[in-house]
Amino acid sequence: MRILWAKAGGILPLDSGGRIRSYHIATELARRHDVTLFTFYAAIDPDPHETLLAPFVKVERMPLDLSERASTADMAAYAANTLTLKPYQMRKYCRPEVARRLRELLQEDRYDALICDFLLAADVVPWDAPIPKVIFTHNVEAAIWRRHMEVATNPLWKALAWREYRAWERAERRYTGMADHVLTVSDDDRRAFLSFLPAERLTTIPTGVDLEFFRPDRSAPDSSSIVFTGAMEWLPNEDAIVFFASEILPLIQQQIPGVTLWVVGRKPTRKVIAIGERNPAIRVTGAVDDIRPHVHRAAAYVVPLRIGGGTRIKIFEAMGMGMPIVSTTVGAEGLPVTHEQDILLADAPEDFARQTVRLLRDAELNDRLGRAARALVESQYSWAAVTNVLVRVLEGLATPGPARSGNDNAPAGRTRGHRGT
Repeated sequence: MRILWAKAGGILPLDSGGRIRSYHIATELARRHDVTLFTFYAAIDPDPHETLLAPFVKVERMPLDLSERASTADMAAYAANTLTLKPYQMRKYCRPEVARRLRELLQEDRYDALICDFLLAADVVPWDAPIPKVIFTHNVEAAIWRRHMEVATNPLWKALAWREYRAWERAERRYTGMADHVLTVSDDDRRAFLSFLPAERLTTIPTGVDLEFFRPDRSAPDSSSIVFTGAMEWLPNEDAIVFFASEILPLIQQQIPGVTLWVVGRKPTRKVIAIGERNPAIRVTGAVDDIRPHVHRAAAYVVPLRIGGGTRIKIFEAMGMGMPIVSTTVGAEGLPVTHEQDILLADAPEDFARQTVRLLRDAELNDRLGRAARALVESQYSWAAVTNVLVRVLEGLATPGPARSGNDNAPAGRTRGHRGT
């Protein structure tokens, strides 16, 4: 098959869960089929995409001149966008020149399928093109913004979150309704889309992990050290660390005064930097070349997320490294984990602190959970196994079949086959 993979936000560097998932699935797919990658993103220097090719047949990149998040220009653009019905990030990235170039690529060559990676890219997809189109959703975007709204205490931020929630809700219904097939990364997300999409057009692709790269090394952990990893400019991660620092960490410090929290990830926001400056027990690293040494030296891995959707690749990576984990139920949402068996789950600050202290004090529990976590991801969550699910979907779409009913945007006379799992 010949596949055109359209990705907003770039696919490199591998410093966020979405990029990691996209990169590994796209490259694994490209080892089996002809894949052209089309990606548009905020221009960066040096640009890691300049040398990206193998195993793709072609890489078409479009660096864009975009304003920095929370800059004066960004806030002015956001204010202007409130007069539209579109989510702000979609309007920011989906420029007319991007839509034109994607249409040109479809006209220049013949493809068997177009994959729209993240709903964010859907606004540049030529939905009238006579080719099967698949949306790969990594989250239920509306659910993320609804949770932002629910936890917000600032009235202005609550209002803005409500606005984005409604905008993404409209976008999700509109674009998934035009797609031939929709991929989700968890059964929880799939159930959310089932409220307005037929089951046969939805397939769950589980989260994977590079089991060779993420291997256990528990030779010298610091028994009073805990770690969190993630792209720190992503608002759910920022909220998680602010929540942990203000409501959970002080409870842990009452029992383990020498505890240290390492916050590892790119672009820490002003809020995250500030909590590190106020509390010497919090070490904010910023971007690192390799998260593994930072994770390996910790005795426990924490995921105090209150906002999210999709699945957290960070948890599977930590499990691959044999780390014992404490997570909120939202943080572990959609993952095949079991409390007390391969992870500890807690939501209230007091309970989260208690479970973390257990891991720091109980060496047997710490070791048992780490081994069980590694065994779980080894069993069925390699990227090759995950990509097999996508290949089955694409092969089903390539098989001629009756036209899908209910798609008013399907070109006249075009027949499409569908296969769900």
